[in-house]
Amino acid sequence: MYGQGMDAAPNPWFSWDYVERNWDEVSDRLVIHTTLTLQAVLIALAIAFPLAVLARRIPRLAGPITGVSGVLYTIPSFALFGLLAPFTGIGRTTVLIGLVAYALLVLVRNILVGLQGVDRDVIDAARGVGYSPCECSSPSSLPNALPSIIAGLRIATVSTVALVTVGVVVGYGGLGQLMFRGLQSDYRAQIMTATLLCLALALLLDLVLALAGRWATPWLRGRAS
Repeated sequence: MYGQGMDAAPNPWFSWDYVERNWDEVSDRLVIHTTLTLQAVLIALAIAFPLAVLARRIPRLAGPITGVSGVLYTIPSFALFGLLAPFTGIGRTTVLIGLVAYALLVLVRNILVGLQGVDRDVIDAARGVGYSPCECSSPSSLPNALPSIIAGLRIATVSTVALVTVGVVVGYGGLGQLMFRGLQSDYRAQIMTATLLCLALALLLDLVLALAGRWATPWLRGRAS
């Protein structure tokens, strides 16, 4: 064990030497962590958007849709991955399904709130010029919904970055693998490197989404100024 006993080798929390010596593994885990996060959020968005549109068009379905996604969100991550493993195996697929399930609630609720905030007159006007119901509910046709949708994407993305680490329970946790091994061996540099990379990834993705949201809603910039 690192750091135990009077003659133990130095065990610093920060070590650039560790990063240099293990960069191949560190970068590989970072790529896995990033791709898992992006894939999970995109799949969740592809599922959440039509569900939110359906809930917007048929209000009596809003409760069941948000209720089911809420139930999925309340299941502890370790338990969910454990329940999925016998059916989907050990590895990426199990983690991805769990991440999508957790992102759904945030995305469905935020998209639904955004769509509900769109003035009915705008939708009626769009239908009057020939848009279909689906086209009337798209972000490009309903720009007023974009701020809420972007906010949901930011929350879902940052939380997914954190949840990927829990995938270590089924052997596919990205940077969580490094954290887990570091905790087992009391290797502080390994723990801190993985932790800082997770933090940096979350901040970077959140910044990208924030800038994308700012670019996509220029009327809000004008209003703020």
